[in-house]
Amino acid sequence: VQLQASGGGLVQAGGALRLSCAASGRTFNSYAMGWFRQAPGKEREFVAAISAISWSGISTYYADSVKGRFTISRDNAKNTVYLQMNSLKAEDTAVYYCAAGGQPGVTTIGYDYWGQGTQVTVSS
Repeated sequence: VQLQASGGGLVQAGGALRLSCAASGRTFNSYAMGWFRQAPGKEREFVAAISAISWSGISTYYADSVKGRFTISRDNAKNTVYLQMNSLKAEDTAVYYCAAGGQPGVTTIGYDYWGQGTQVTVSS
């Protein structure tokens, strides 16, 4: 699976951005997808994850720092996962990475494929 993240940019605090992650391959439907971010001098941290579609539906997970502001979703027909980011804060500034794996984990472990990252800068 190859992942291509896009949609980053410069936005003022309080603004919104939508990140996209386009995946290649026919098995996108079977992968859980995650978004992580990494700010300068900090470790990569979990942002949000979404499960593959199963008989029980889809599950989503969020870091406490983004809960209520960010929404992760997926469009399997387009092989794309999205991260809608609202009410952005300066501390959301980071490079955002999408990842694909077997389970929607909250750590980088278990994600087998990573996109190249897209920069999000929030000015205060």
